[in-house]
This record gives sequence, C-alpha cells and structure tokens, in this order.
Amino acid sequence: MENIAKAIIEVQKEIKWIEKNSKVWSWNFAYSWVNDKDVKTICRESMSKNWLCIVPISVKPTAHISRREEDITYQWKTTTKQKQSIMTEVETKYMLLHESWEYIEIAWYGQWVDSQDKWAWKATTYALKYALLYIFLIPTGAIDDTDNTHSNDIDTPNKKTKPEFTAKSLEWFKKKMWEYSKEEAIKVIQENYTLTEIMKTKVLALYRM
Repeated sequence: MENIAKAIIEVQKEIKWIEKNSKVWSWNFAYSWVNDKDVKTICRESMSKNWLCIVPISVKPTAHISRREEDITYQWKTTTKQKQSIMTEVETKYMLLHESWEYIEIAWYGQWVDSQDKWAWKATTYALKYALLYIFLIPTGAIDDTDNTHSNDIDTPNKKTKPEFTAKSLEWFKKKMWEYSKEEAIKVIQENYTLTEIMKTKVLALYRM
C-alpha cells in the first residue's frame, strides 16, 4: 500500500485549506459553508496529479417521511395545506484507487432533510463532500492565528440582542411568506428580529398584493 499512501500524503500537502465562500440565511442567523463544487474541483485536480481517483461502490439510503397539516391564510381566506418533510440518511462506500491498482475502501455517512424530490441526491452529495474533506484532512473556513488570539479576547455577542429586520431580510421573507398567515408572520419576525414600524408596514403590504 506504499503507492497509495504516498499519493494521499501528497494531496494532503497540496490542499492547505478550502474557504467557506457560501452563506445560508435563516431567520435570526447566517452561517457559512463549503460549496460542494469547490471541494470536488480542488480535490479532483490534486488527486489527478497524484494518480488517484474515487468511485462510489455502495449506497444504502433510509428515508423517514413526516407529514403535517397547516392552515394557510391568503387574501383573507384560510385553507389547509399538507406539508411533508423527508429525512434521508445514507451509508456510502467508496473505492479510493491508485494507478498502481492499490486501493482502499472508504465508508461514510450523509443526511439531508428536504420537502421535495432531491433528498437522496443531496444526502449522497454531502456524504462524498465530507468523505473527501476527512480523507485528506482538509481544514475549511478562515485560518485563525491561534498563537496571537485567545478565546478570552474575543467579544461574546449578547444573545438577547436581535438583529434588525432589513430590506434584505424582507427580500428573503418574500420567498417564505406563503408559509405563514399575516398574523403569524409578524409574530415570528418579532420573535427573531427588531422590527421597525416602517418594515412592519412593508411586511403587511405583501399580504395585500
């Protein structure tokens, strides 16, 4: 296994880190994550240079479907709509193969929650992405200088302080507004944001369109 071990080490030397350059916005927070395309592109380039490839050899999915009914108010009419959530878990196996025909099997796990029909693909995508990150020990995000920064020197945000509901928040909410009645929307926003009267008027105006 000398050849494949050397090749893996070379990839680990070449890929120092991958930046978290994608952001997901939620009600009261946002978080950054590593794009699947970036991981595959960077790993493929280094793996090809070192005569490595990876192929899936087994996928075992398990899906858990939950359904619930919710009352949706639209233009002062209330209708009942059924919503579903699909929690998918996949157990995957990959063959990491060297051009010398030396290989090792990699077992990995992935999961995803979705309401549409892409749940299986997203779960397997996550499994492969994190398998690559962990096989080659690739750190993600910004590289911190831990020798110069101590945790006691970092300001801890006040958890009671709510972010302001801005025009950008409103644009995001337009895509989610049909999940809430007018009254529910204002309540949920106020629980997570500081809502000014101007922005409150703009939210209510959405339900009059």
